[in-house]
Amino acid sequence: MKTFNLSLTTLVAALVLAGCSTTKPPEQVAVDLPSQYRESAPALDGAWKVATPADQVDRGNWWSVFGDAQLSNLIADATQASPTLVMAMARVKESRATAGLADADRAFQLGAGIGPTRQGNAAGASTQWRAQLNASYEVDLFGRLSDSSRAARLDVQGQEAAYRSVLLALQADVAQQYFAIRSLDSELDVLQQTIKLRQDALHLVQRRYDAGDTSELDVAQAKTELSVTQAELEGVQRNRSQRDHALAILLGKTPAQFTLAATPLQPVTVSVPAGLPSDLLERRPDIAQAQRQLAAASARIGVAKAAFFPSLVLTGSAGYESNALHNLFQWSSRSWLLGPLVGTVLNLPLLDGGRNKANLAKADANYEALVANYRQQVLVGFQDVEDNLSALRTLDNQIRFQDEAVSSAQLAARLADSRYRNGSASYFEVIDAQRSSLSAQRAKSQSVGQRAVASVGLIRALGGGWGEGSATPAAKEARS
Repeated sequence: MKTFNLSLTTLVAALVLAGCSTTKPPEQVAVDLPSQYRESAPALDGAWKVATPADQVDRGNWWSVFGDAQLSNLIADATQASPTLVMAMARVKESRATAGLADADRAFQLGAGIGPTRQGNAAGASTQWRAQLNASYEVDLFGRLSDSSRAARLDVQGQEAAYRSVLLALQADVAQQYFAIRSLDSELDVLQQTIKLRQDALHLVQRRYDAGDTSELDVAQAKTELSVTQAELEGVQRNRSQRDHALAILLGKTPAQFTLAATPLQPVTVSVPAGLPSDLLERRPDIAQAQRQLAAASARIGVAKAAFFPSLVLTGSAGYESNALHNLFQWSSRSWLLGPLVGTVLNLPLLDGGRNKANLAKADANYEALVANYRQQVLVGFQDVEDNLSALRTLDNQIRFQDEAVSSAQLAARLADSRYRNGSASYFEVIDAQRSSLSAQRAKSQSVGQRAVASVGLIRALGGGWGEGSATPAAKEARS
């Protein structure tokens, strides 16, 4: 008896010490954050709202701050029809099903069966009929099942964050393509007006040449400028067509099924508050996904460590057993069994060829990779914010200077044309002034479009806008 008690004490002590070695690495990693962004953030416009940061909160209709009904309709259409979004939701559903499988391993298992068993020896053979309920339950001694379940739930949260990231990217891509097309429409408008002026200028030069007031060189120069401008118009139209096709794909349509009517871009003056750098970790869904993946990897290290230690599975069965089928369900045929029919209740791995050691090394390596991935996602997030803040700051200054350049160039073009009509200037002076005016107007149209695209880019970099605590689309679908 004393020897038995000593052995039992030794076993309990060993299990307690073993349990101490199942500790897992941290699920969150500290990162060095600046106190503020390098680029100064613009003041809050009032329409775009930053609520309490939380990656699971719906970003709301952040595009409504641009006040463009057509843009809102396009984003709504894309959200309903995008194949990319459907694929992301399918991955969310798959991860939820996988989490259900992990939770099922922790639950009490009950099954029923009926069937014969035929056995024999030298003396003869017999048939044994059984109808039984079989029950089993694995005791989670070292947290293997709970860690596995937690890892699966974190995978679900990671896929939901990935869905939100895809949704935000889709909405931002539609908005940016839309503003890029509108910017090209503004360029086309400038080029079309310029072509009309070039045609009028050609008619004027031709009349003066016919009257003998100018040389054929001026006519050739006027024709050249008209043809060059018409060629530039075709180049911009080609670019617009490609953008239009890309927008159609985002909407889940073929290019033949969709085209966006031409409308020049109205300047976008929305200002977006960048907030604090620390908020970015919870705003951006891609950073949230990386953190969930890291936490899941930590839990799987616990699963890998628990595989080194004993597992305890409680089993039992009860039902009826008889040599004759017609007597099977009689009360006198009842039977029961506690414990496994084959194997043992408590199983301890002794020799596994290094399988458990390799699984643990694999889990450790995966965790290290995901730590680095999380840090990288944080760095990328800060870069995105700084890039767009810098773009907005410089584009605002650039547009202001371009406004002055456009005014000056248009005045110079009018003066040069007047001097030429009065015979006090050569046609080369008119051409030079008109070229400068066209170049300044196109540059301004491009900058205005880039400013709108950068505004969307900053909202995207910050993780989108938020409404008043509404559920995400993924959560809404889960409840439906």
